[in-house]
Amino acid sequence: MNTIFKSSKSWLFRTATTTHLQTNRTHIHHRCLRQYSQVSELPEPSDDLHQESWRSVEGLVRCSANYVPLSPISFLERAADVYRDRTSVSTLAPNVPAMQELHFAVPMAGAILCTFNTRHDSNMLATLLTHSQTKILFVDHQLLDTALAASSLLNHTHKKPPVIVVITDGSDLDTNINGYQYESLIAGGVSGFNVVRPTDEWDPISLNYTSGTTSRPKGVVYSHRGAYLNSIATIFMHGMGTTSPPSYLWSVPMFHCNGWCVTWGLAAVGGTNVCIRRCDPKDIFDNIAVHKVTHMGGAPTVLNMIVNSPITERKPLPHRVEIMTGGAPPPPLILSKMEELGFGVSHLYGLTETYGPGTLCLWKPEWDSLPVDERLKLKTRQGVRHLGLEAVDVKDPVTMESVECDGKSMGEIMFQGNTVMSGYLKDTKATEDVFSGGWFRSGDIAVKHPDGYIEVKDRSKDIIISGGENISTVEVETVIYSHPAVLEVAVVARPDNHWGQTPCAFVKLKDGNLRNKAYRAAPHQLKWHPGWSSLFPLELFATNVKVDSKAQTMVFIKVIII
Repeated sequence: MNTIFKSSKSWLFRTATTTHLQTNRTHIHHRCLRQYSQVSELPEPSDDLHQESWRSVEGLVRCSANYVPLSPISFLERAADVYRDRTSVSTLAPNVPAMQELHFAVPMAGAILCTFNTRHDSNMLATLLTHSQTKILFVDHQLLDTALAASSLLNHTHKKPPVIVVITDGSDLDTNINGYQYESLIAGGVSGFNVVRPTDEWDPISLNYTSGTTSRPKGVVYSHRGAYLNSIATIFMHGMGTTSPPSYLWSVPMFHCNGWCVTWGLAAVGGTNVCIRRCDPKDIFDNIAVHKVTHMGGAPTVLNMIVNSPITERKPLPHRVEIMTGGAPPPPLILSKMEELGFGVSHLYGLTETYGPGTLCLWKPEWDSLPVDERLKLKTRQGVRHLGLEAVDVKDPVTMESVECDGKSMGEIMFQGNTVMSGYLKDTKATEDVFSGGWFRSGDIAVKHPDGYIEVKDRSKDIIISGGENISTVEVETVIYSHPAVLEVAVVARPDNHWGQTPCAFVKLKDGNLRNKAYRAAPHQLKWHPGWSSLFPLELFATNVKVDSKAQTMVFIKVIII
């Protein structure tokens, strides 16, 4: 096992830092009260809050005593003093202990950490190595072939490949590439090493590439300040360390938004890192049982995998395990099954450009008395901003006016705050476009409910426009997914001579289910046109669906079984 929180006083020591907020006291109260008012019945703060004014600001200074650039580096230093005996618990996993260590080691050396998606092929990796100007590449031994192929491609284009350091992670593989192996370098060490601190909290700490689902991957630059604030906000909104240090299971890739910034945040609360190489149900249940995991995270696909796992691979949970999920809105059925297994699911929303999660569907006490179906639907909402952000809104992308809080009017989700990226690396135009109007434009379409909670309907590029009306692929997917024979579903647009576009569903069935299964949906499950009031029997695995005979409207859903 690798010790993550070392206590060597030669390079780690406790520091006293204070958060420098460029805002006045009244503004802080307004922000916190405004946030709280969306979760409770507390009224909006009045304009006369703190009426007293400061007649003079003489003597107010910014100096080393009251201002230190924010950086998550300080988390590890504090952990070394307070939680010196806490260690990482690891298995052979893509999220290996070395990956966690490098999240501190690289910025503490004054460099910028760039984490690549482990699913990239050699061509994409070579492109990103060039774009990021990577000088040193730490490679897990299982991905060494991809790294070497990328280096070969760079050599053929007369571009200098980076130095490769192999993370053997206890394997017997012969990895004598340029003589550099991670554990050997660690064993050598530098006794006189001094931490390189950022001179400006806006200095870059990491570079994360977008997934490239809607365009070529873009390099998203994170600052020390943003990483610090988002780390604290993520830990806070997930309830980590409120009573005792958490035990966190790494089912979220650390290469994705730096593990939602939890890589740094865990050090702030002295948490234990439980690393798994494969994210499969058996490993998840085994590690929860052995290491008394309290928290974990994962995309809805991870939740889907857990609830559909064989009973023989499951183990009783030692206690309630809190899991953060983000990405596509999880179907209510999945949430219900997760709760039955003993998981508490919190729904988050964010993008690579917002350091990962930027909003949370905070639970309201009055929802406890609602029927189960209604509670589950409410839980799939994206909710309200976390405290690290200044504002999240749903706006008309043209007029920049906020949409009505009626749960129907659609607009684009937009962000403002310190946990929004600094910009795209070497792409000024894309940066200017996405920040136009003074807000970060997410490209996600949503509605805002009367209580201020937002609910994502689709990506702007994924909305299906049928007969001049917008169809949310998320809504169609949710209805289809509720069929017990469906394992996975994805809905996209297909051309139609009459309607312009109609939905096309790609459906993956669970094992043992035949193609001729039929599904009858309840009325009112799909209402994407204002005039449509009911849904007639839907032959899911046929080729069409009839919608609202009163409106004399027919919508065809092409279904492809995969």
